Amino acid sequence: MGGSHSRDALELSDSDEGEGGEQQQQQDQEGTGHRLGETLTPTYSLDDVDRQLQSLELDYTKLHSSPSPSSQNPSPKNSVKLYLHVGGNSPAARWVFSDKLASYAFFRPSLPGDSDGEDESPSSSPWFLRIGAKVRVRVGPELQLKALPDLRRVDFVADGVWAIKFPTLEGYREFQNQYQSCLFENTYGFVANDANKVKVFGKDFMAWVRPEAEEESIWGDAEVCIEKSPGMLATPTRVNQDLLEEFEEAASGGGIQSLALGALDNSFLVSDSGIQVLRNCSHGVHGKGISVNISRNRGRAGGSSAPKKALLMKAETNMLLMSPAREGNSRATGVHQLDIETGKVVTEWKFEKDGTNITMQDIANGSKGAQLDPSESTFLGLDDNTLCRWDLRDQRGIVQNIAIEMESPVLQWTQGHQFSKGTNFRCFATTGDGSIVVGSLNGKIRLYSDCSMRVAKTAFPGLGSPITHVDVTFDGKWVLGTTDTFLILISTVFKDKDGREMTGFRGRRGHRIAAPRLLKLTPLDSHMAGTNNKFRGGQFSWVTDNGKRERHLVATFGNFSVIWNFQQVKDSNHECYKNQEGLKSCYCYRIVPRDESIVDSRFMHEKFAVSDSPEAPLVVATPMKVSSFSVSSRRH
Repeated sequence: MGGSHSRDALELSDSDEGEGGEQQQQQDQEGTGHRLGETLTPTYSLDDVDRQLQSLELDYTKLHSSPSPSSQNPSPKNSVKLYLHVGGNSPAARWVFSDKLASYAFFRPSLPGDSDGEDESPSSSPWFLRIGAKVRVRVGPELQLKALPDLRRVDFVADGVWAIKFPTLEGYREFQNQYQSCLFENTYGFVANDANKVKVFGKDFMAWVRPEAEEESIWGDAEVCIEKSPGMLATPTRVNQDLLEEFEEAASGGGIQSLALGALDNSFLVSDSGIQVLRNCSHGVHGKGISVNISRNRGRAGGSSAPKKALLMKAETNMLLMSPAREGNSRATGVHQLDIETGKVVTEWKFEKDGTNITMQDIANGSKGAQLDPSESTFLGLDDNTLCRWDLRDQRGIVQNIAIEMESPVLQWTQGHQFSKGTNFRCFATTGDGSIVVGSLNGKIRLYSDCSMRVAKTAFPGLGSPITHVDVTFDGKWVLGTTDTFLILISTVFKDKDGREMTGFRGRRGHRIAAPRLLKLTPLDSHMAGTNNKFRGGQFSWVTDNGKRERHLVATFGNFSVIWNFQQVKDSNHECYKNQEGLKSCYCYRIVPRDESIVDSRFMHEKFAVSDSPEAPLVVATPMKVSSFSVSSRRH
């Protein structure tokens, strides 16, 4: 496992000639992403790199002796040095010169497909960034741009990993201002002025636009409860600090689609060929050699394709399996109910309301600990414009007799709302008391109390990227949203007019809620994570008791499982946040690399943590195998 700064903070060396990086660029791009199981040992410490970069005496005022057509007569204020990262993740990895004297410009192509012309008038044409003759790329979150103000430097991804160094702090700030304006306009379709920012975020959430002016007491409170754990993740910016014990085994049949972790004896792998049973223990999960084959009956409620979602219920003696009705379609017309003790599908339930068949794209337990309740018979369903609760019993509270049913029995709609249009729900999760957080295609995150699914108590504005997954802490005080390029961590806590602490699930006080934190990968790590380089499935470590604290956050990104220390992310004095402008981003994390794209990464239930570990084991599933990582506090 490597620290976040182990690769991208290598020295920007002035000793390489301008063409040195160009000769290796293609080789580097072809090799990037391979040998991901290895961790690069840094050539220099962060402190060494900072001191050396600050001491460099760089001359940006000379014009390039043979300027390229796009950088003739560069304006001094737009002059930068352009670097390319070469060597992939090998010990020889380094930054080299790509252009000793380049100039940058933000522009709009005059016509679709014509990136040479510059015309700032067409609002339909997005903003692009050009740096010399070697970089020309659309401004957007895919750049994974990381600003390093102390070093007057910006790193980003554009068919390779690049860095630009500015001659003055004023030049760096001018670039940042232009970049943020172009990013806002490309994201929202409006010019980046105050009136349009109010239009996008609303008056209650202007702290998301100007977080430096907000009251940070919510985040400051986190400093009081930071745990000084000696474990692997307490100081996640150094390499090889702690031991990671690994248990790995192949999945029977392969084709893993999802992971269903249990808090009791067993966990389960859902694959193309059926359900594989795993045994839970203090060092992870181990195969029991037991599997259940799921026969799919076309035309029945469960769908015709392999299960994509598994939900444990009834003290983990039953499992609901949701399969898309058609291949390539994320929606299901019903669910299979599997009796785990007998290994048989006992029924196929159908989604229906007022006599009309409907579909669902996601299901969830009614609360964080509901799967451990032997009497719980309800679960939640979600579709584009629908949020509801389903019951496995009939309206009189009697369990349906399914043995003689010729058709799939109908689930009972007991609570919920079908919105007319525009909500574009995509994912949801529940707190310990049954409150619900819902993420949407437009990036909004809505909070619903456990009493009503009709009107959200709080609706957080979007940051321009769809929310693909959400999670929430057991106490409802923190929400984690996943987008393709970053995670967003939101505190839902505020104080009412009488000074009482409340959450956004209970009251409407958006203007009193602190601006969020963003969790990102460095440009180099995001580039090296493999072909499927998008964040998926961000979630907290797993607790189901009041008063217990979640310790870590985990998400997948291509071939990487990425872990953040939750308390460190909340610490306003954390080193990542120093001198940052705008929404603050945390780049301190640990990486677990795999040799193929990861399906899911989750921490086991807190009960499986052992005395010498700060956290329960992490389980990582890839299409062909499952691995467990037991974190030890021993140092090396």
